[in-house]
Amino acid sequence: MDWKLDNVGEVLVGRPIGKIDETTWEQFQAKLSEAVTAAAAGGGRLVVDFSGLDYMSSRGLRVLNLAKREAGEAVTIVLAAPNSRMREILEISRYHLLFKIADDVGSAF
Repeated sequence: MDWKLDNVGEVLVGRPIGKIDETTWEQFQAKLSEAVTAAAAGGGRLVVDFSGLDYMSSRGLRVLNLAKREAGEAVTIVLAAPNSRMREILEISRYHLLFKIADDVGSAF
């Protein structure tokens, strides 16, 4: 898994690329936690762009849950551009009830 982090105005956009599974979830957790901290210090908004993500295991979903808890009221986290497989995983896991899910990064703002 690779990770890119960009500022788009006052919004922080994190971009995981590849797969988040049993071998990469810890790296994803570290990067996402750093992004939540940075977003809390900035505008309070974080978009996680799923467009480069091929797969996420239950460990990756757990990381999202931990990030949501860490963000609290200080940071709004939006999940953007999930492919059809990821969207299905998010819906089956009911994460669409925890996070706003946007069709693309542009509509996440």
